[in-house]
Amino acid sequence: MLYPSIFDENLFDDLLNLSVPVLPDFSDLDRKLYGKHAARLMKTDVHEQEDHYEMDIDLPGFKKEEISLNLEDGYLIIAAAKGLDKDEKTKKGRLIRQERYAGSMQRSFYVGEDLTEEDIKAKFENGVLRLTLPKKETPKVPEKKTILIEG
Repeated sequence: MLYPSIFDENLFDDLLNLSVPVLPDFSDLDRKLYGKHAARLMKTDVHEQEDHYEMDIDLPGFKKEEISLNLEDGYLIIAAAKGLDKDEKTKKGRLIRQERYAGSMQRSFYVGEDLTEEDIKAKFENGVLRLTLPKKETPKVPEKKTILIEG
């Protein structure tokens, strides 16, 4: 029998999985933007070049103004927040089905404490945020040398 599917998953996976106790899952309550599929968003590719790294982050449907980048204690934090226009219902007619929600998401990457905001270059085009992060040489720690004691 064919079951309807959403996002390439069986709609009845959660209901028919008898090996797991059927208890409410409250871990997704803060994921209002894309529901339980929020973990699959903000897909990121990281490419290493000789002198820098390039990151491509998918943020479809967002505008540049809805995205923020922060650097805190060596972590690069990418956040995106989206609100739906309340007047959209009257402009486009009667709303029959609504699957888009307002909300926010964020992801962080450890980039090292040697990078500054000026080092990171960002460009947003066609729903893809492209970041360029230079490789910084970490100062080498001197090797321990043993001093021989005579006597």
